[in-house]
Amino acid sequence: MSEHQHSFVTPAPAGLGALAVACFGFAAVFLDKVGVGGLPLLAAWLIGGGIVQYTTAVIELKDHNITGGNVFLFFSAFFMFGAALSVLAKFLMLTGMFGEAVKPLPMVEGWCWMAGAAFLTIVTPAYFRAPLTLTLIVLGLDVVLWIIVLLDMGLVGASFKPIVGYLLIACGWLGIYTVGAIVNNTVFGKKVIPLPGPLVK
Repeated sequence: MSEHQHSFVTPAPAGLGALAVACFGFAAVFLDKVGVGGLPLLAAWLIGGGIVQYTTAVIELKDHNITGGNVFLFFSAFFMFGAALSVLAKFLMLTGMFGEAVKPLPMVEGWCWMAGAAFLTIVTPAYFRAPLTLTLIVLGLDVVLWIIVLLDMGLVGASFKPIVGYLLIACGWLGIYTVGAIVNNTVFGKKVIPLPGPLVK
């Protein structure tokens, strides 16, 4: 959260809500609850989340929130829009819609996710000044992204997929809790839902 005065109210709750949608959707994939046929539907939800996160990023950057603004902007591009296109591409490759089915899929995504994992990891200390629930989300996503890198590069086996799935669910619920705390505490002008303070003042 920014210490600066917003010209709009903060859109961070909407951005966190969109992140929760992505976390739950990807968790279902990693926990094998969604087959190949469900991938286009996941892509549609990710595009919706990308619109929300891009809007959040622009407003947060305008209000001088360097951490949240840049992370939401990066996530809108790669965790949402890029992932939506990737999910659609995987669907087309796996189903052979435009030719012979491709199995196994190319591992290029592991290299791309490496940049995403490194980006989030290097900005993680900035979240030590955010509410504790937000810090825990970022730490959880750090672990998730690095495991995805290892999975996509074939360096670890499928036994790691449930770890990703359950961590994503935990991050999603922490996001929803944080949304509830920010919105309700702001509306009522008092602590309706406890929101733990930052690790670093």
